[in-house]
Amino acid sequence: MSVRWEYTGGVGRITLDRPEVANALDLPTARELAEAVTAAEAGDVRVVLLTGAGARFCAGGDVGSFLAAEEPPEYLHELASGVEAALRRLSGLPKPVVAGVRGAVAGAGLAFVLNADVVVAARSTKFRMAYAGIGLTPDCGVSYLLPRAIGTQRALELALTGRTLSAEEAREWGLVTEVVDDDALDGRAAALAGALADGPAGALGQAKRLIRSSFEVSRARSAADEAETIAAAVRTSEAQQLIERFTAR
Repeated sequence: MSVRWEYTGGVGRITLDRPEVANALDLPTARELAEAVTAAEAGDVRVVLLTGAGARFCAGGDVGSFLAAEEPPEYLHELASGVEAALRRLSGLPKPVVAGVRGAVAGAGLAFVLNADVVVAARSTKFRMAYAGIGLTPDCGVSYLLPRAIGTQRALELALTGRTLSAEEAREWGLVTEVVDDDALDGRAAALAGALADGPAGALGQAKRLIRSSFEVSRARSAADEAETIAAAVRTSEAQQLIERFTAR
C-alpha cells in the first residue's frame, strides 16, 4: 500500500506511505489516494489528518516511474490529472483537513499543503517548486492554488528561480499555519485534528466551503451564499445547542 487510511474518534488519517522514495507519487499512489479520499467522505469522519511516513513529507512526482513508462507523456498526464482530482475532492470535503509536514515538500507535494485547511510544519521543513530543475512544469493544481495562497509575484519567484523556503518563511508567506519543533509535529497535528473533530462539524465545514469558494464567485454571490448558509445553520441542532450554552453564561 502506498497510501494508508485509518479512522479513530472522528479523525480520518491519510498517510502517504512510500518513505523509501520520499513519498513520491506514482500511478498506484494516485489511485490509492483517491480511495482514501472516498473513505474520508463518510459521515462519521469529522476531520481529515494528512501526513507522510518517514523523514520527508512528499518529494513530488516519482521521476523513475514515469521514465520507466512506455509512454511518459500519457503516464504524466494520467498521474497529474488523477492526483489533482483526488486533492480537489479532498479540499471540497465539508470538513476540515489538517496537514502535518516535515523534511521536504517539493513539486506536487505543495499541492497537498495547498489543499489542506490548517498546515503544521516541522521547523526543519523545506518547501520548493522543483519542477524547473528537471525541465518540467507545475501540475496537480499548484499553478492555480499557489498564487492565491501567497500572491502572484511570490509564486513566480518560486517557480522561476528555484528558491527554497524554510518553514518560517513559508509561515510568513501564508503557505503554512504554524511551525513547531520537529519532535512536536506529530503531537501538534494530531491535537489540532482532535480539537476540530470535537468542534461544531457542520459550522466548520460550511465556513471552509464559503472561504474556499469565494475566489470563484462575485462578491454579491458570496454574500448571498453567506446569508443563505447562516440562515440554514441557525436551525440546526448543533447551532441551537451552542447558542443555548452561550446565552446561559
